[in-house]
Amino acid sequence: MAAEAYIVAATRTAGGRRNGRVSGWHPADMSGLVINELLKRVDADPALIEDVIWGCVGQAGQQAVNIARNSVLSSNLPLTVPGTSIDRQCGSSQQALHFAAQAVMSGTMDIVIAGGVESMSRVPMGLASILPAKEGLGTYTSEAMGERFGNVKFSQFTGAEMIAKKHGFSKDEMDAFALISHKRAKAATESGKFTKEILPIDVRMADGTRTGEQHTVDEGIRMDATIESIAGVKLISEDGRLTAATSSQICDGASGVMVVNEQGLKTLGVKPLARIHHMSVLGDDPVIMLEAPIPATQRALKKAGLSLNDIDLYEVNEAFASVPMAWAKVLGADPQRLNVNGGAIALGHPLGGSGTKLMTTLVHALHEYGKRYGLQTMCEGGGMANVTIVERL
Repeated sequence: MAAEAYIVAATRTAGGRRNGRVSGWHPADMSGLVINELLKRVDADPALIEDVIWGCVGQAGQQAVNIARNSVLSSNLPLTVPGTSIDRQCGSSQQALHFAAQAVMSGTMDIVIAGGVESMSRVPMGLASILPAKEGLGTYTSEAMGERFGNVKFSQFTGAEMIAKKHGFSKDEMDAFALISHKRAKAATESGKFTKEILPIDVRMADGTRTGEQHTVDEGIRMDATIESIAGVKLISEDGRLTAATSSQICDGASGVMVVNEQGLKTLGVKPLARIHHMSVLGDDPVIMLEAPIPATQRALKKAGLSLNDIDLYEVNEAFASVPMAWAKVLGADPQRLNVNGGAIALGHPLGGSGTKLMTTLVHALHEYGKRYGLQTMCEGGGMANVTIVERL
């Protein structure tokens, strides 16, 4: 019988806006702080950690050359702890969590740290895909991909617009969804619901300024957001429906979880926060690209022997408003259980760090609200989606 996988610690930095309050942090140093906090939360001997699996999308510049190992070397972990970097696009750290869980369930390891980071101020989105300088090498799209899909230009923005039109969402409806995200994030912040999950870190501005303050509040939340202010943001494309206000915010941040099996629980002498009940990943149409969470969730629930009614809280990444809206519409989801503390429209989407960021929020919310099952999913570049179902313990 395979071992179980448990989450015993989960934390994240508060999100920072582009060139904002945490843009002065090197991504490996920011990751190192998260790793150190995970160790502190369970009073773990650093030498017990058997691997660090770290998600990152923009693996270029300061996030290149295995950001996971560089994060280990920037932490309190001994040199004997290895690290490997994962790129499953926006689901990178959710996949890191899956790999960590698979490792401890197999019994080949007992205690693993999974997480992710993205400093979108320092490594702009898409930088890695345009680095080649030789003529004809400036795109990741291969000849075979072009032939298979009719030389279409793969674009998440286009995919998000396609979803909005396919499911009949108006600009006004998506604006209203965005306002809910900000209002829920504001309420969660002001009521202290994020306090237990957020790791305070020093403010470091892009120009090197250090204010002596601690960064403890997600910088992207529009505390004074109104439907009028959201509606006034210009369209991304003239014939589209989405705006920057109904899209996830560019964000700097890191997050992580510690994953163990039964032997790991005994070794650490701690109680788990949650048990990983199900994990899967699915590929879908890479042109519409961002609709994969829908079939991925349907398959995950079937494999887990659950219905959506069994799930108490859902975290569906708000890459664009149309994505979680379509997910909820097709699955018949209760909107009161969806992203109850706000989502990436308000809190930011630090790409490779978002998977374990959402899981950190989900696990803490299950405890806050006294609920049992939580489901997390997110759209990913290339038309993929991870699904993780956890049970609060």
